[in-house]
Amino acid sequence: MSRSRTLLRTLGEDLRTVIERDPSVRSRTEAVLHPALPALWSHRIAHKLHRRGLRVPARALMGAVRAVTGVEIHPGAELGRRVFIDHGAAVVIGETARVGDDVTIYHQVTLGAVGWWHDNARSEGERRHPVVGDGVVLGTGATVLGPVTVGAGAIVGAQALVVKDLPEKARALAPAATVAPRRDSPQYAIELLRHTASAGSW
Repeated sequence: MSRSRTLLRTLGEDLRTVIERDPSVRSRTEAVLHPALPALWSHRIAHKLHRRGLRVPARALMGAVRAVTGVEIHPGAELGRRVFIDHGAAVVIGETARVGDDVTIYHQVTLGAVGWWHDNARSEGERRHPVVGDGVVLGTGATVLGPVTVGAGAIVGAQALVVKDLPEKARALAPAATVAPRRDSPQYAIELLRHTASAGSW
């Protein structure tokens, strides 16, 4: 009974988190319709099934959720409290990933392994996926691969690739786009020459 109460409390916390962190949501009813909330709630249940050895029902539940929401969370992954998945589309969280409390995950984020060619050689039970500390923000399209640790309070920017540990409150940012000169400007020819020269094509 106490476990059921704890689960209900956690689900209620998830709902409040959507209201607090998504400025487009103005009521509990709207929050229930948030695209990623069903994935998070279903994972809470699937994870409990998975821990009890009911792997197939847990996988079936999360497979159905993926088909509906576009969010793929392995039932073995551990998610902390008040995790906020914004938008949700194309989020992937692997089996041995651990996500701390108050983490924000934007769309197209991957917490994945480095590949079967490495992972099949690992010992039974060895971690293959990242550990994400409390209060981390994972920007749109961020990819964190392997058994790395992202320290508490770190920010992984949009499109950044992380394959090594990040210390607490670190920032891992992908290069921002640069504005190229227009084709009809004199600067365009100079920039084209510079890029050609740097490519060793003289």
